[in-house]
Amino acid sequence: MLEALSFDAAAAAAERWADALLDAGALSVDVADPHAGTPGETPLYAEPAESGTPFWPVSRLTALFPTEMDAEAALASAAECLNESVPAHRRTPLSDVDWVRETQAQFAPIRITDQIWIVPSWHEPPDASAINIVLDPGLAFGTGSHPTTFLCLRWLSVNVERGASVLDYGCGSGILAIAAAKLGADAVIGVDADPQALAASRANAEANGVAARFCSPDALPVQAVDIVVANILANPLELLAPLLARRVRPEGRIVLSGILEPQAERVAAAYARWFNIAPWGSADGWTALAGVRYTG
Repeated sequence: MLEALSFDAAAAAAERWADALLDAGALSVDVADPHAGTPGETPLYAEPAESGTPFWPVSRLTALFPTEMDAEAALASAAECLNESVPAHRRTPLSDVDWVRETQAQFAPIRITDQIWIVPSWHEPPDASAINIVLDPGLAFGTGSHPTTFLCLRWLSVNVERGASVLDYGCGSGILAIAAAKLGADAVIGVDADPQALAASRANAEANGVAARFCSPDALPVQAVDIVVANILANPLELLAPLLARRVRPEGRIVLSGILEPQAERVAAAYARWFNIAPWGSADGWTALAGVRYTG
């Protein structure tokens, strides 16, 4: 069990009070607007301690203590350290909550097609015979719920042929590479400049029992592949056009996502030199482009 101890302090003293309470044994200290949720609320758009933005003229501090600890004594110790009197305060017991279970309850399996589901690891697959991609929300960079990922997954579901080679450029969580492998692709490579994304992709691939290679852009093999999928953003996709075009074999395919509908024409123009490319699908204001590489 935990106990919350709350009181108000002037802006100039809020950070010093927070530090003193932590030194006195508080598990955490939250500094907030005492008028939050009312018409008098004053929003801050940066971390005060890091940006130089002042706290609210009066800030509400809420310190958490384990119930076995004497919170009153800790507050008195903090006040003595600051040469302040003990402020008027309120103590509130907090009931035990299984936050893991509460969080998990918010996430259900996501149906991409009749053939493909994204399933959190704590859920039973709705259809055991479908292609079930196990991916936990919050672990990394894309879980299938965003329209751009959804569009790519739907495209892969109807275009990946058994034995195909696939490059997922900007792989994030590895979800598209994993989907390609589960759909029958033979040689699957995921590329990302972020080491955390690569680590997450490898862990997710292992959890799904698929063989895929993940590497940084400078370690990408030179050979062209049957399919390139890139779910990034419009501006990077434009800049990457020559590089991605070189990675697609003649008559191979490319699918691009992360593109807002008004940006689609501009991105398509960047690839038109190498591909017969056009919008493939849209969802919630986002567009996916798909194209076939010219042979010449």
